[in-house]
Amino acid sequence: MSELEWPVSRVRKTFIEFFQSKDEKGGADGGHTFWASNSVVPYDDPTLLFTNAGMNQFKPIFMGTVDPKSPLAPLKRACNSQKCIRAGGKHNDLDDVGKDVYHHTFFEMLGNWSFATYFKKEATAWAWELLTNVYGLEPDRLYATYCEGDQHKGGTVPPDEETRQLWLQYLPPERVLKGNMKDNFWEMGDTGPCGPCTELHYDRIGGRNAAHLVNMDDPNVLEIWNVVFIQMFRNKDQSLSMLPGKHVDTGMGLERITSILQGKMSNYDTDIFTPIFDAIHKRTGVRPYTGKVGKDDSDGIDMAYRVVADHIRTLTIAVTDGAQPGNDGRNYVIRRILRRGVRYARQYLYPPGTQYEAGFFSSLSSIVVDVLGEAFPELKGNPGVGMTPEKVASIILEEEVSFLRTLDRGIAQFEKFAEMDQSAGRISGEHAFMLYDTFGFPVDLTLLMAEEKGISVDSQGYEECMEKQRAKSRGEAKEGEVVLVLEAEQTDKLAKELGVVATDDSTKYDWTSAGSGPRGNATVKAIWDGKEFLSEAKEGTYCGLIFDKTNFYAEAGGQLFDTGRVTTSEAVFNVQNVQKFGGYILHSGNLGSGSVKVGDAAELDVDYERRSLIASNHTSTHLLNFALRKVLGADGAVNIDQRGSIVGPDKLRFDFSYGKPMKVEEVEQVRTLVQELIRGGYPLQKKEVALSAAKQIKSLRAVFGEVYPDPVRVVSVGPVPHSIDDLLAKPDSGEWEKLSVEFCGGTHMDNTKEAVDFSILGEEGTAKGVRRVVCVTRDAARQAKQAAEDFDVRVANAGSITDMSELDREISSMRTDVDAIVMDYVRKDAIKKNIDKLKDKVLAWEKQIIKEKTDSALRWAEALEVSGKFVVEEVDVDGDVKAIDAAMKTINTRAPALPVCLLSRSSKGDKVSCLAVVPGGAGGLDAKDWINAALEKCGGKGGGKSDRAQGAAKDASGFEQAVAAAKAYPASKGLA
Repeated sequence: MSELEWPVSRVRKTFIEFFQSKDEKGGADGGHTFWASNSVVPYDDPTLLFTNAGMNQFKPIFMGTVDPKSPLAPLKRACNSQKCIRAGGKHNDLDDVGKDVYHHTFFEMLGNWSFATYFKKEATAWAWELLTNVYGLEPDRLYATYCEGDQHKGGTVPPDEETRQLWLQYLPPERVLKGNMKDNFWEMGDTGPCGPCTELHYDRIGGRNAAHLVNMDDPNVLEIWNVVFIQMFRNKDQSLSMLPGKHVDTGMGLERITSILQGKMSNYDTDIFTPIFDAIHKRTGVRPYTGKVGKDDSDGIDMAYRVVADHIRTLTIAVTDGAQPGNDGRNYVIRRILRRGVRYARQYLYPPGTQYEAGFFSSLSSIVVDVLGEAFPELKGNPGVGMTPEKVASIILEEEVSFLRTLDRGIAQFEKFAEMDQSAGRISGEHAFMLYDTFGFPVDLTLLMAEEKGISVDSQGYEECMEKQRAKSRGEAKEGEVVLVLEAEQTDKLAKELGVVATDDSTKYDWTSAGSGPRGNATVKAIWDGKEFLSEAKEGTYCGLIFDKTNFYAEAGGQLFDTGRVTTSEAVFNVQNVQKFGGYILHSGNLGSGSVKVGDAAELDVDYERRSLIASNHTSTHLLNFALRKVLGADGAVNIDQRGSIVGPDKLRFDFSYGKPMKVEEVEQVRTLVQELIRGGYPLQKKEVALSAAKQIKSLRAVFGEVYPDPVRVVSVGPVPHSIDDLLAKPDSGEWEKLSVEFCGGTHMDNTKEAVDFSILGEEGTAKGVRRVVCVTRDAARQAKQAAEDFDVRVANAGSITDMSELDREISSMRTDVDAIVMDYVRKDAIKKNIDKLKDKVLAWEKQIIKEKTDSALRWAEALEVSGKFVVEEVDVDGDVKAIDAAMKTINTRAPALPVCLLSRSSKGDKVSCLAVVPGGAGGLDAKDWINAALEKCGGKGGGKSDRAQGAAKDASGFEQAVAAAKAYPASKGLA
């Protein structure tokens, strides 16, 4: 085998085509569906930092929560090569990258899946066929493991004897090995689908019995194939139950199998990495890569090659998919990876006498596009998040330049801290935090540099410092304190044991958006209390009700759920939360009175007034999205994309991609455009249409990473008369650019005028390249404007205050209050500017007062009789430090060798200032001791050096004693 025979592109293609040819019977028809790799940024899965396994995007199928209208719903078998990142969270290989030849932060996971079609027999047979017959691996180098079983976390897992027997068809008993629960039992999380897994391991060396090296982290005996048999469910009480549907989840690392097929002893020696290594060598002049590790890699260059190549792959992929360097979550991980890569490049890859130039690291992203662009076309341009290869490189470059500004200073500071903490044998938590906070060093970089010096880091102390500093960025609190969920076991039981069909919620759109609508009539089909399905729930119970149909809106797409009431002949149930799980709508709340039984007829009464407020904010979110695109992306050079939203009854929050803060003028333009659309009174058009047809509409806006149902609901609004059918009939029409057109299953106003008014309350950044605006409509918008008008009156009244001290106090109070009061963002900015103008008036007055005090001090100093061995005097300048300093300079000019101590107190008695100068240590005096001897009488202190010091106190009641102490100090030193 050779690199020429098995280039990585052929390895990947062969895998996919093999499974595309396989259906559950092994025939050529109805084979595995190729399912394109998901983004590494899992927009639809908040539990993950990054997509870290091939099965991530199929979780709704495994969990039994897939929407019947989702494109995933009809899927039976699938295969692909999934982009994965393991850096941060539960699976984190970042710290190991570079130290060996097999760890990566980004890798490709070749996978094939069965969703309750074939199982163990086919999965093992096809694994063997692909590896030995197609890829041509030597069978005597392969070892299989199976789950040995255990009493585990409250549930018995029997030995997987079936899988063992299947492998014995291909391998001798000594190469079919038991695996423990850690290695051979897979779980999605603390609860959820799980099951035994089987692995195939390959011995790179061969000609020996390597059974004792399996799962022992030997680089030459490596796991290449892992098949999870998802057949169980881990319940909340940790017990295990069997799933009705049994699934197969296969994963094989592309980098590993490629290294084997190319006859390489390391993933880094394959054509996956060699183009990047060649570029590094060419652009730096450093010696070629030799594959050494540990002590053999004495100059650290080979490790730097691996780190830089791995990290630029991860960054190029992640930024293309919409991640950005930042300070929180996945964006902070991206920043850590980038800085780690730049640090290695800067410190190890540039030979002595050469200088690192900003742009080296970011320039390598083009090589990644060349290597991976065919497999993942989005690398050549990802319009979903507005990314091009050039923009990706520029984002990496910007962060690279920013980090380089502090890197050299940071390294120097680290060396100082390492020396200071040498006796303790570890960098203190405070110092590690300072390196992070001041110099931008992620703690893993400090850990790595400390490791290179043979010392450790006080990680606990660092975390304590971080906890004190960490800005708490929390999502909006949602109504309803308790949220019940249905997992795969429950949705399977509903469908197959209880015979409950998916909830029909089509009537949720049958209402009048002004705030009224009909009651729904439904039948109770199931009652869920979070632990079991009940036949009856009694008064006081918190539970979830499932009906055959509902007019309640389940939370989705950023829109909060409906609330309301359900009544039966015997009970009143208060609905506090509504969620959707695999087609079932679960209404959670308290049973206020009576009892509810399965089969009861019920009336469903939605709080339409609350929904009307939500609808007003939701439609305005669409108008806002449209306005932002028009104002910020008018020239086409900037792509404005929605990055998330929360729509509730009180406000809306909208996140979007934009690389810098909005100017106040831009905020005003956006606000004005939305207000014009509201005042225009345009009707909303809403219709379900085929997904493929809807995607052709030229002006359509969709949220990147979101999976849309088919058919999909299209919502449009704007000044051009139209219907959804018009959009579909002429999808390329330029007229539609004047409209807001989006996929949306939410509830909306019938006409924009129902929003009444619109106000933007705030604009801020949430991550690099992502901005957030918070807005309100209706009465809340009017209140925000009224608050600004009221404050305008207050500012105007302040302008008539003639007492500058009183005006200064009012300015301070207004600055505090204006930030606390909810008001229109643009108006607030104008108010702040008007307050600043008033402050300028105060500053001019203060400047004049200071000048008068200084002139007075100079006249006093010129007239002062300077004699004796020292001078201690009170200066009548109301405690003004600048005036005292002016007087001191005059006295020093007149008597340059004389020790002088000057004191002054304010007329209000709330300030004492003291300044001392001792030229050349005259008379053995110390200026710092001198002022502290005086100020301690007033409860104050000062600082400085022995030849000049100053200080202050806040209580002048002991001023006479302070003057006396200042005069006594020289005598205590023998100067009389």
